[in-house]
Amino acid sequence: MKKHSVGRRLQRRLYEALGHSYSCLFVNNPKITHNASKMTGSDISHVLKEGELEKRSDNLLQFWKRKTCVLTTDSLNIYTDTQKKNKSKELKLQSIKKVDCVERTGKFVYFTIVTTDNKEIDFRCSGEENCWNAVITMALIDFQNRKAIQDFKTRQESENSSLGQQERCKARAP
Repeated sequence: MKKHSVGRRLQRRLYEALGHSYSCLFVNNPKITHNASKMTGSDISHVLKEGELEKRSDNLLQFWKRKTCVLTTDSLNIYTDTQKKNKSKELKLQSIKKVDCVERTGKFVYFTIVTTDNKEIDFRCSGEENCWNAVITMALIDFQNRKAIQDFKTRQESENSSLGQQERCKARAP
């Protein structure tokens, strides 16, 4: 039996509390694998979800426009076409503060992505599909956990190296 880190167990509990199967994030989906083979460098970091979302436009009329989206472990890539040739936007997970304002009405689930510069981007998806907002939230939590662990290790290595220098200085002192 494989040991899971505390972060993974927490993610599993949170995801299941939302009423979703945690394992669906990591299922080997032939369609995703096939489409991932067409993607380039940074896009190919593990594809978590792929499909259509509707994004509210930023202009005055604010129409809902259908976009093809690919969520990876590092970013949410938004394309204007289904062949993923024209990338209109790449939202790096490091630039996302939170997924907010989740509301379920009739046939849609509405949610807002808030970026670190407090810009709000509105999305909606069909209520019948696996909810994008939950998968994006889980990817964001996973990204933040990985970053926190990396920061902790860096800080720990820095402290260890400075302690080593202090001990060497003490050893040299008469």
